[in-house]
Amino acid sequence: MALSQTDKRYFNSCAQDVLQSAEVRKMNAYFQHLGVSRLDHCISVAACSFRLSILLGLSVDRKSLIRGALLHDFFLYDWREQSGRRGRMMHGFTHPREALNTAQEHFELSETERNIILRHMWPLTVVPPSCREAFIVSAADKICTLRELLRVRRKSARVAVGV
Repeated sequence: MALSQTDKRYFNSCAQDVLQSAEVRKMNAYFQHLGVSRLDHCISVAACSFRLSILLGLSVDRKSLIRGALLHDFFLYDWREQSGRRGRMMHGFTHPREALNTAQEHFELSETERNIILRHMWPLTVVPPSCREAFIVSAADKICTLRELLRVRRKSARVAVGV
């Protein structure tokens, strides 16, 4: 589903302060999945979440949805280089808290944004999201991860939302 110009402008107005942050832009230096930068992954998840919310006609806080999705993997290290097998294996359980801590250092977050970041790995992490926005981002994260791992060629999310 292509976004209208109005939707693209709205997405960008919500994402602007996050995407202009020098700290957030550092995510470009880290690969998320098979050559996709962490920043591009987060933009893809935000775009997918935004599209899903429109497509499904859900009443959600779209600004928090976009911002939370952009920050859901906001940690500035390569998890593959963590010491020991246990460190790498536990990453799925621990990185949501790392991302939340990093996001809170740099941004004022709403409760919805905090829930999105902290609960995006559900059902791997046992505590489920407590808002619609976090459920949507969790689903979008899985969709985008599968696309990246299967190398499904799609138009760049940056192009799709005009970033």
